Amino acid sequence: MPNVFASQHPLVAHKLSRLRDRNTEPKKFRELVREIAALLAYEATADLVTVPRPLETPLTAMTGAELKEKIGLVPILRAGLGMAEGIWELMPTAEVWHIGLYRDEQTLKPVQYYNKLPVEPTVSVCLILDPMLATGGSAVATTDIVKRWGVKKIKFVGVIGAPEGIAAMQKAHPDVPIYLAAIDDHLNEHGYIVPGLGDAGDRQFGTG
Repeated sequence: MPNVFASQHPLVAHKLSRLRDRNTEPKKFRELVREIAALLAYEATADLVTVPRPLETPLTAMTGAELKEKIGLVPILRAGLGMAEGIWELMPTAEVWHIGLYRDEQTLKPVQYYNKLPVEPTVSVCLILDPMLATGGSAVATTDIVKRWGVKKIKFVGVIGAPEGIAAMQKAHPDVPIYLAAIDDHLNEHGYIVPGLGDAGDRQFGTG
């Protein structure tokens, strides 16, 4: 699939298997979400622009590098929160902007309930975070919001994607790269990814 990157890293595969296991407790589930998110962010940010930075090591002067682009993390509430925590540890200067969407269980369409983005964009790169790219409705809607905000460089980072959700994102936003730990088989009649891992929000927060 063009512009879709499913991780081939053995660490990601190992941690994802533990994440999928129905016997994994919420505390461990949250830890795994953070760890997988950090590994995926490493892959998703490989093309960030840097500028030279003069510095002195204990031995000599040299020119290093520092990030030029200001990064924003946009977790889709509530399941995306755990991913933001993991990536924030790698990029502590990143801004975090929350978008609140829930899926109407009848229509499976996203409904926005929270958005506190300022009028003008304060970052140049946004990583949209949601563990599950299922129908794609929330990812498409959030990308719409971030584009209207004025950010030009956007990436979606998730844990598991379904072909249906990937297709929806590619149709609506073919310019947005998609980074995932795995691409699963299909959605069931309730809009859940199969084999998937269940409800990522419920499993993180112990509400399932």
